[in-house]
Amino acid sequence: MKAYLSGGMEHAVGEGADWRRDMTKWLMKNLGHDVVDPVVESAKIVAEHGAEDYRNWKMSDPDKFKQFIRKLIARDIRGVIEESDYIICFWNESVFKGGGTHGEVTLAYHFGVPVYLVNTIPKEDLSGWIFSCSSKLFDSFDELTSFLEREYR
Repeated sequence: MKAYLSGGMEHAVGEGADWRRDMTKWLMKNLGHDVVDPVVESAKIVAEHGAEDYRNWKMSDPDKFKQFIRKLIARDIRGVIEESDYIICFWNESVFKGGGTHGEVTLAYHFGVPVYLVNTIPKEDLSGWIFSCSSKLFDSFDELTSFLEREYR
């Protein structure tokens, strides 16, 4: 089994790497599941293209920026719809200024990939779209991991 780890990156502290690293360790240790971690995958693409300063291109060279970001988007889409058995999505305020997490959840729903959403914002502020694309909603990672143990052990 393989999980895709969706959540804010562009506007998240440390690109959201910490929770993904913790979840990866937990999934491998407790369930033997692999992951697609877009933080790790993006870093590979950045290194492969020598694009360490790609964020600056948004203002200095918008066409170059767009073409590079499209490589990251393509990798994420492949991870969601071709490589993953389920999605773990961390929904917090860092997703509001981005678009990738919204797209990943929507694609997963469309292609029948279960979405397990850990929501940290008030439920009344959670978009009806995202809520409805989710298979199950959790208030914490502890609730999620308890569910995953029951579901996948």
